[in-house]
This record gives sequence, structure tokens and C-alpha cells, in this order.
Amino acid sequence: MEQQFIEWLKAKVGSDSRLDVGNGDDAAVLRPPAGRRTVFCTDMLVEGVHFPPAPDYDPFAVGQKAVGVNLSDVAAMAGRPEAAVASVTLPRQGGQQIAERLLEGMLAMASRFDVRLVGGDTTAWDGPLVVNVAVLGSVAPGTIWRRDAARPGDLLLVTGGLGGSLRGRHLEVEPRVEEARVLSSAFTIHAAIDISDGLTLDLSRMMEASGCGAELMLAEIPIHADAVEAAADHPEHGDPLARALGDGEDFELLMSMPEGQATQLLQAIAEGRLAGWPGTPLAVIGRVLAEPGLVAVAADGSRSTLAAKGYLHEFS
Repeated sequence: MEQQFIEWLKAKVGSDSRLDVGNGDDAAVLRPPAGRRTVFCTDMLVEGVHFPPAPDYDPFAVGQKAVGVNLSDVAAMAGRPEAAVASVTLPRQGGQQIAERLLEGMLAMASRFDVRLVGGDTTAWDGPLVVNVAVLGSVAPGTIWRRDAARPGDLLLVTGGLGGSLRGRHLEVEPRVEEARVLSSAFTIHAAIDISDGLTLDLSRMMEASGCGAELMLAEIPIHADAVEAAADHPEHGDPLARALGDGEDFELLMSMPEGQATQLLQAIAEGRLAGWPGTPLAVIGRVLAEPGLVAVAADGSRSTLAAKGYLHEFS
């Protein structure tokens, strides 16, 4: 059964000029683009944690997410994704159908960003579906975005809208690969991170790495319509703003950049002069401070300490 699946998979994946050795050998051999550095990241998805337990998930959507979350990480480094490998642990019952649908989802997301699935591994057990994808990308030297280089006085910008992702967006990841490509080619970005665990939690990580703090203008936080709907359905879990600050799985880019550059960027977008910009909303939501910690600035100008909240995997 496994060998037949591998042969089917090889036929679906095909070949690519970026590969010296593709699927079917002990390992793939990727030809790195000349003069560029290699970017590598990996993410694991577990049934019941990152997507609903069976039978309430679509393996196609899981496959798309498994690739998409890695592409989001590559985008946060200003990288260009090139190739991916996938390892899956399948439930014995119905594993073949799950695997085929899962692969279709992976290929759909990968093809959107010209990424080749070059290999992986399959196992089976009596437990839930587990999917791990790793992505290899490339980036030009000197253009790499990191999370440890924010500077006091920088403005903080975020793509898209935040909050309420569990209403479905957590399985419909939109990696900001093209946005990162456009920005890195034309503007100075001091630091960046993708928002996977929550705006305030991921912002606190970027600020801690940079040895800085930050203030967030609460009235400027772009709240997604999903956050409004989720808050209406379950007000006990927080209002729309609280959800935007801490829900997580938004997979938007959070960036720190010089104020003058940010002003030029927003003006270029508003006037339609930013070539290649895909129309993604972009908002200034705060500023980097020299003092550590997070500060919330209300619409009336009052200031208060802001706790970093988001999703953490707990274990002992």
C-alpha cells in the first residue's frame, strides 16, 4: 500500500529545473540560486490542536495550511520559497483517502507560490493525523529580515486584519510572500515577524529580541470582521479588540521600519505607485520604544501597561 502511494505521489509532484535530484531517491538535491542564502523553516500540525478532530476536518485544507504556515515564516524573513518536504503520520483507518486529499491541498498551496514538493515520509498508526512540512527558500545577502533589529522610533506596521481566525481563516492561510518581496525590494524594514500566536505575544517576542519596547495605538488595530462575529457569538472570550490583540493564527506580517520610510510606503500605496503591491491593507499600529515592555495607548491618549497574550503550547 505504501509503495503504491509513493509511486502515485511521484507522478503527481513531477520534476523541476531547480532540482539535480528529485523525488524517488534517498534525498532530493536542490540547486541553490546563485548568490543567495538558504532559508529553512518547519512547522508541525496535529489533529485536535491545529485543526478539528476527525471527522470534522478536510484534509485538503489541512494540506494547504501545512504548507502555508511555512511560507508565512519564509515571508517574515523576506525570503523566496523554493522547495518543500512533507512528513505525515496517517491514521490506519482511511489513511489512503486522507493522504491523497492532503497532498492535493499541499500541491495547491505550493503551486500558487512556485514551490516544488521534493520529498518526505509517510507512516501510519492508530492515532490522529500529524503533518510536518519543511520549506527551503532563498534570500539575497543583506536583505534578510530578522526579529532582533527593531530600533526606537520605528513605526510598527501590520498587514491585513486581526482576530477571530478560528472562524475559518486559520485553515485558509494567505502567506504574505508577495507583499514581503515588494517591500524588501523598495523599503527599509528593520525587523519583522509573522503573527502566528497573537499580535501582542509575537510583538513582545520581537521587542525582547531587539532589546526594545513598544506602544500600540488601540484605535488603529485593524480588527477583522471575524473577530467582531466571534465576539458577538462568545462575548465571554473577549471583545473584538481583545481578540485582535491575542487570538493568533492570523499569519499577517508585523514589521518595524523607519518613520520616513513608512510614510513613503503608505503614500505610494494610497496613490497606486507601488509596483506589484497586491492590494493588501497595511496599517500603522504603533511605535518602538527604548524602554522594555508593551504600552497600550487608548483613543483618548491615556496609557496603560499591555500584557502579552496569545497561544502557547503548555507541557511539563
